[in-house]
Formats: sequence, structure tokens, C-alpha cells
Amino acid sequence: MTRPDRRQQVALALLCAAVFLDSMDLSLMGVALPAIGRDLSLPESTLQWLMSGYAVAYGGFLLLGGRIADLFGRRRVFLLSLAVFAAASLAGGLLSAGWPLVATRVIKGVAAALTAPAALSLITTTFAEGPQRNRALGVYSLAGATGYTAGLIASGLLTEISWRLVFFLPVPIALLVLATAPAVLPRGVRPPGAREGFDAAGALAVTGGVLMAVFALTERNWPAGVTAVLLLGAFILIERRRSAPLVPLEVFRSGTVGAANLAALAWACATIGWQFVAVLYLQQVLGYTALATGLGIVPMGLAIVITANLAGRLINRYGLGRVAAAGMLVQGAGILLFLRAGATGDYVTVLLPALVVHGIGNGLSFPSLNIAAVAGLPDERQGLASGLITSAVQIGAGIGVAVLAAMMTLGGSTLTGYRIAFLVAGGFSLLGALTAAFGLRPRRSTPVPAPTT
Repeated sequence: MTRPDRRQQVALALLCAAVFLDSMDLSLMGVALPAIGRDLSLPESTLQWLMSGYAVAYGGFLLLGGRIADLFGRRRVFLLSLAVFAAASLAGGLLSAGWPLVATRVIKGVAAALTAPAALSLITTTFAEGPQRNRALGVYSLAGATGYTAGLIASGLLTEISWRLVFFLPVPIALLVLATAPAVLPRGVRPPGAREGFDAAGALAVTGGVLMAVFALTERNWPAGVTAVLLLGAFILIERRRSAPLVPLEVFRSGTVGAANLAALAWACATIGWQFVAVLYLQQVLGYTALATGLGIVPMGLAIVITANLAGRLINRYGLGRVAAAGMLVQGAGILLFLRAGATGDYVTVLLPALVVHGIGNGLSFPSLNIAAVAGLPDERQGLASGLITSAVQIGAGIGVAVLAAMMTLGGSTLTGYRIAFLVAGGFSLLGALTAAFGLRPRRSTPVPAPTT
């Protein structure tokens, strides 16, 4: 087996840095929102959109982003979208008005929706399928899985100085990637007939459907939910009839694609939803400051880093399904350990073990699901598969946060509400483990053929 050359290794590092930024931006606002509201005198409704505006745009445009990467060049799409991401980050740090600030977050969400699938498909088309690609995707998954946690940590640290640093943080990293990437990223070949193969009707239906679904969850707007169902139903009908569909439904015949995306949806509901609740618990119940919250999460991030580095070896030995299912179960155990915490939960004996166990499970499951989602597909479908799995994670994040936030209002007391939310998050992990165990079993299947032109 050949080892990646230095140019491939540098390219992988740059692509992972960009995906790390995308994931980190999901959580950077969390701890900083109170400081932003006080400084700019913003109402709570505007502050909410600083988070949900990014998530709505990111989740809504991911499938379209994956298809654009396939059709118009992964390298070109990656560089242009990352440049927009950096510019919007800089603008956000300089603005002092509410809705223009929200607009920068929406623009960053759209840019991230193009960057992430382009980066993942560049990785899967650069590294040969097998152990080499598994290791590369393990590093990629590590960047994505730790990005959200790193955002929580960085948000706590930077907000102590100035909330504007939360917006400025991604700028130098993005500029470094942009300065280096053109020399190492493969140019690739644009597929013939790319413009003719663009499914505008399907893109409009699925993007609108996902946008409305995320909006319905964040705003609890049921008419928007009905609209989302109608648009997504229309999308399926369109894809069945198109000769060059946005999402060829035959990609799900590869066996693992559908199961990997469903498991990833449950994974995000559990882990990102739980992290949202856990941060609130630390600040609202235990009285942690923003800085203490960020530092308290560090051990979980370290556990993710260490475990994700080992995930590739375990996958090669035990298989995707077993590692993913085991990781989801361990992740769920970490969530349920938070049930031991009360109004004065001790950090060392109660919270720390839960954070570390959760991080171990997180580091095992996320790489496995990313590898399963793109396995067996030809290069022409890698951008699409990358968009599907990333979209599943972002939609799952929206569902998880919305559901667990609703659970926190139950039970008659604040502490009981948190415990109900932790139980539901653990249930999401169990659901994901069952999906991975039964859906990612080794099977003999014919790879999905590349589209004919």
C-alpha cells in the first residue's frame, strides 16, 4: 500500500482546516450571545437568528453545494466559497447593527454549504478507496467533530476579551488556506455537459424544503413544516422524472449510503443537541462563567482528538458497522452519565467522566459514518455523497437542538427539564447505534455506476 505523498498530506491539512472552520462557526455564537446583546442592545429574537441564520443557510444549501462541486469543479468551488466565508467573517466583526450582522451569518452559512462538500469530495477523489482513504477521512472527521467543541471553547475564551474576536477568529485561518491551497489542490476535470446537467427545479425544491424544515424547527412554525413536506415531496417526484437529477436516487442502492445518512442524522440529534443543553446547564444551573464553560469542555475535545486518530485502525479491523454502533453506544453512555449531575454537580467526579466518555464515543462514530456515506460510489458522485452526509448532520443538529430545547420546558422544574433532555439525547444515540449496527453490515454489492454522458 502506498503512503500519501507530502503534497497530498498538505492538501488534506488545508481541506480539514476549512471544514474545521465550518463546524466551529456553528457553536462560536453560543457563549458570546449575551455579550453581543448587551453591547449592541439587540432583542432576543435578533440574537436567536445569529445562530439559526447560519444553521438554516448551511443545512438548506448543502445538497446544492455538493452538486455544484461535482459540476463546476471542486477546487474552484472550494476556493471561491472559502473566500466569501472569510469576507463575511471580517464584515461581521466590524458591524454594530443587528440585522446586517445576521446577514453576514447567513452568507457564511451559504459559503460553508459549498465549502464542506467540495472539501470532502476533494479528499475522496485524491485518496484511493481503502485504508489510505479511511485514514484521510478519519482526519477529516476529526476536524469536523472537534470543530463544534472547539467553537464552544474558543467562544468562552474570546468573549472574555471581546465578542468581536469571535467573528474575527476564522479570518486568518481562512486566508492561510486560501494562500496555500492553489499550489497543492488537484485541479480535476470538469465533467462534460456540466451546465446541461444542472437540475434547477430539483435544486429549488430540495433547498426550499430543507430551509423551511429548519425554519419550522427553530421557530416552531407548523405552516412552514407543512410547506417543507410539500416541497420535499415535490423534490422526490422531480428526481424520478429528470434525466439528469440533482440527487440520483440510485445512489442509495450502494447499501450503506442510506443507513449512514440516517445514523448521521441521529448522531447529530444526540451529540450537538446534547452539547447545546450541556452548555446551558453549566451556565444556568451551575453558574459557570463563559471562560469556565469553555475550559470545562476541553477534556471532551481531547478525547475526541485521541479517539478519532485511532478510529481508522479500528474500522479496518472490525468494520464500519461495529465501530459506528459501538461509538454511538459509548457516546450515549456519556450523555446519560449527566443524569448523575444535580443542582451542584461536582466537576471532577460527575461531569468530567461524562464529558470524556462522550468524547470517546464521538471520536469513534463520526469517522465511521463519513466513510460509510461515500463508500462504493464513483468519483462523479463523491460531491453528492459528501453533501448528503453533511446535510444529514446539519439537519440533525437543527432537529436535536429544537427537540431538546422543548424537552427542557417539561417536568415542572428546571433540573427535571434538563434530565428529560439528557434522556432524549441518549435515546437518539441508541437509535443511531441500531441503525449503524443493522444498516452498515458488510455486504456484497455492485458499486453504483458512474453516470453516462
